[in-house]
Amino acid sequence: MTVSRRTQNLIGLIVAGVVYIVFAVHLYRPYFDGFTPGQWLLPASVFVAALGCFVLSRRWVVGFAGSFLAGLVYGFGPFVLSLARFHETAVLLAAGIPWLFMPAAYLGRKRGGAVALLLSLLPFLAVVLFFRVSAGPDYRLFAAPIQAAPKPADLFGFVAPLVMATRTTALPSLYHVPVAALVFGLAMMFRSRRYGILLILVCGFALAFCRSFLAPDQVAWLGISPILWLSIPLVCLSVLAGVGLQGLIEASYSDGKWILAGATVLGVLAITTLLLAAQYFQTAFSLGDGYARLFVEAAKMYLIAAIAMAVIFTMTRQKLRLPRLRGLILYAVIAIDVFLSAQYIVDKIH
Repeated sequence: MTVSRRTQNLIGLIVAGVVYIVFAVHLYRPYFDGFTPGQWLLPASVFVAALGCFVLSRRWVVGFAGSFLAGLVYGFGPFVLSLARFHETAVLLAAGIPWLFMPAAYLGRKRGGAVALLLSLLPFLAVVLFFRVSAGPDYRLFAAPIQAAPKPADLFGFVAPLVMATRTTALPSLYHVPVAALVFGLAMMFRSRRYGILLILVCGFALAFCRSFLAPDQVAWLGISPILWLSIPLVCLSVLAGVGLQGLIEASYSDGKWILAGATVLGVLAITTLLLAAQYFQTAFSLGDGYARLFVEAAKMYLIAAIAMAVIFTMTRQKLRLPRLRGLILYAVIAIDVFLSAQYIVDKIH
């Protein structure tokens, strides 16, 4: 008996939702006893963020595995989890961004490019409206500091998110292993000439890092925290990682060079983090040993991921598709990375 596509999508949504709920409860359960009423928004928001990115990614990702990863690395990624250090409503705003992209992703596809472009402005307008209303005289709520603008150095979070978790206010990252999927996803989007999501990605980063939006007295343009603009490009990067993972699972012989490029990137990152670990271990009085150990852990994850990519590259060169085996290999590595890294970030913040 064949199952319809709609039924398969519904089953996938339910499975993803259940896993996201269980993971959210697992991360925050040790802190439930000390939660204030507002802090219950944290597990609820990360679940909503993950499920929203999962549904959004279905616009571009056919398989369940890629969409599940997209939701996982956004909702439970370093950026959304780290927003808890500011205010619960900051996490809630980030959770709503994938849902606000739904009209552009699904309605815009049917109505044409101009409509899709206009609908793509909804998340940007939502960020502006949120800060204008919440910071108004009726609420006087500042979900995130408007003086703390992201810095280019914060992008090092893409290389070593756990190291940066306690050293920066903004933590743009997708963890270690999803970097390979992201590289493959970016390549796929360029090859298919789908530049819309890439344009949104660039605009989001420009708003977050452009210093011209800060007045001389360091009060942000329109009173908006630059950090919250990062939620827009992080949604795009999560979707691209999902696209890339599905591409790795389905990759053919002709895609071997891109898989090899991903493995090379991971290998370089493994060597880089090992060298940084060695440098921190040499710090006087062992003051840098904590950071050094985190760099070593990052190097381990990059090395394991590089080996997994090398195995998949060998399979493509031998013209062995075996998508289930590929998915099992990739998900085993990703699960370890996300599970351990997310728990570390939550523990550090709380």
